[in-house]
Amino acid sequence: MAAPAETTMAEINELISLDTTSRDSNLPLIELVVSKLDAAGISSKLIHNEDGSKANLLATIPAADGTRTGGIVLSGHTDVVPVDGQDWSSEPFNTQIRDGKLYGRGTCDMKGFIGVILAKLPEITAAKLSEPIHLALSYDEEVGCVGAVSLVEEITDQQLAPRGAIIGEPSSMRAIRGHKSMNVFQVTFNGVAAHSSLPREGLNAISYALRFANYVEEISAQLRTEGPSDDAFIEPTTTMNVNRFDGGIAVNTIPSKCVVHFEFRSLAVVDRAALIAQFRDYAAQLDAEMKQLNSAGSVHFEQVAGAPGLDTERGEQIVALAAACGAIATDEKVTYGTEAGLFAAAGIPSVVCGPGDIAQAHAPDEFIELSQIVDCENFILRLVQELSA
Repeated sequence: MAAPAETTMAEINELISLDTTSRDSNLPLIELVVSKLDAAGISSKLIHNEDGSKANLLATIPAADGTRTGGIVLSGHTDVVPVDGQDWSSEPFNTQIRDGKLYGRGTCDMKGFIGVILAKLPEITAAKLSEPIHLALSYDEEVGCVGAVSLVEEITDQQLAPRGAIIGEPSSMRAIRGHKSMNVFQVTFNGVAAHSSLPREGLNAISYALRFANYVEEISAQLRTEGPSDDAFIEPTTTMNVNRFDGGIAVNTIPSKCVVHFEFRSLAVVDRAALIAQFRDYAAQLDAEMKQLNSAGSVHFEQVAGAPGLDTERGEQIVALAAACGAIATDEKVTYGTEAGLFAAAGIPSVVCGPGDIAQAHAPDEFIELSQIVDCENFILRLVQELSA
């Protein structure tokens, strides 16, 4: 069995050694990539978050004639999920090879893909490209595709107009054309505290929060039975869950605060904006009811994160290009969300195609098969050939 190139393994190992858990900064990794791009003669631009603690990176390897517009985006996120409370057999931020697998946090999701690209920079820069290749690295994908919003905006602002994007999330090198949207919400109910023996002097935040949570369950059931369905998904309908419920301080105290956390993942044909507005309107209705009983009552509805779904047509050029580069053609759609929907919403046809199996992502002892790294190396090299004059 072929093994990954030593340079590829070195790049992946170096990326894994940098702990870029979403709660922390990704700047050490971004600065490392900038230095590697500089050494290859490739300029890059950073798009920072509001406090400057994190950054996206956008770099263009121009065509041989200097053209910087059009071409293909290779996109990946730099953050990883926490290892807190997980039982690992080896150090999560020091890679280890066991039985043909590379273990470490981010090996699969998705520093393996980024490492392959960095290792193949010499081949990419040496090629006589007929169209450019754009490298787009984001922050905070794992907490709701946060960074990619400004990254895609930058691609649009620079009028790069790529003809397609390949998002290297773990797909076992299948060219995935569809996934659901991702939408995360936090709804805060502010009541009035009182002794539990005097309920009329207080305003029970949990009571109203329960009504909202029940409403989420009602809409979820309605979408399951009456909403659109797509059998290409394991879960064929829009899914919706109340996943966290925080409220109360003591059994003998009327709760003055309760927070409901919920999310939904909708099919591409579902009107996300209308569905969000439906929940926002119900929160406003409860807000009015609380204020009528006590002016101190209130409801605050906040969308914490969100990204559109992906539904790329089979006939799009990017699908054929991915297949020509060795990606496995499939009509399967995946349940997890990615940044691909943001690219597609900006008019950039996209597929999800990267090494590793999503089943290993986020888990203790996260790993990627070495054979998947080899497949990704071959994919990138073939892409360079396909885009060369």
